[in-house]
Amino acid sequence: MRIVGGTHRGRKLAALGKGDAAAHLRPTTDRVREALFNMLQGGRFGEPVAGARVLDLFAGTGALGLEALSRGAAHVTFVDDGRVAGRLLGNNIATLDVAGQTQLIARDAARLPAADAPCTLIFLDPPYGKGLGAPALAAARARGWIAPEALVVWEDSVPQIAPEGFRALESRRYGDTTVSLLRAE
Repeated sequence: MRIVGGTHRGRKLAALGKGDAAAHLRPTTDRVREALFNMLQGGRFGEPVAGARVLDLFAGTGALGLEALSRGAAHVTFVDDGRVAGRLLGNNIATLDVAGQTQLIARDAARLPAADAPCTLIFLDPPYGKGLGAPALAAARARGWIAPEALVVWEDSVPQIAPEGFRALESRRYGDTTVSLLRAE
């Protein structure tokens, strides 16, 4: 696993190979990340990455948030309550030397503290098929993490229906992964 674009392009990240089901870790593949960021930076959704405050829910290895930093995001808050994920994420932040641009919250994504500032780009990558995405998104909104008009990138096994307060923009399938884009209202 590596950063596929931006200032850290080609840098290797600590990885799990195909994942760790026991730790509920399933890293987003390089191919899916590259396609996703090409879509985000293609202009159809404005310029959601450059200068963004990013919230990476169910962060795992942090590949999505770290990719955003590499491509010009200003700050990323990573949220994951797993010990394995926390260790890998800490290693990856150190590898890229981006601790000053990141915050790690080691807690359940549905039990967030109040936000210091809202985020304009949200990555949501819960364990597939467990119904954890919508409650985490609702908690993030209720605690002030989601800015008006924020772009939400929701990765799951099937297209996601936009919950109340969000509108669906687009869904794309990449093998076993579906990426649904939502806009906060």
